Amino acid sequence: MFKKMFAAAVLLIITTAIFVVQAVEKDEVESHPVNQTGLGIGLKAPDFELKNLQGETVKLSDYSGKKVMLNFWATWCPPCKAEMPDIQKFYTQRGNEIVILAVNIDPQSDVAGFAEEMRVNFPILLDVNEKASNDYQIITIPTTFFIDEEGIIRNKYLSAMSLEIMNQYIDEM
Repeated sequence: MFKKMFAAAVLLIITTAIFVVQAVEKDEVESHPVNQTGLGIGLKAPDFELKNLQGETVKLSDYSGKKVMLNFWATWCPPCKAEMPDIQKFYTQRGNEIVILAVNIDPQSDVAGFAEEMRVNFPILLDVNEKASNDYQIITIPTTFFIDEEGIIRNKYLSAMSLEIMNQYIDEM
């Protein structure tokens, strides 16, 4: 009788351990939505040339030697809209340490009206021909790249970001 109870207890412990290990591995994968699609970390960020809302030409290479947060978004995207207030706070708090470039992928929409409604004043660029979106292999939005002073992608985030994540990623660069 004791042997059966002991065997059952050992089996229960092993089964529990397997479930715990699988749950931890699943959490690790789901908690890092940063590398699943698109251009990879450690690569040179492709240069681009886009117009801003004022019609001025902006190139990524204009910001060589500076940290850049490059965000791809659209006016119709609920998660994009949700992260705009935090991007604005981040820009207000740390805009002297990092360049923020928000690349809009639906320039046929009223992007300027959207920016005014959201009360954002960080630079918004218009990807009219989808060249930047294609170069950065954008599949989902929002997608944000964190580019170091040498133009290397040091991190990226797929989904709406919080102010805490923005601060964390910049502090890690």
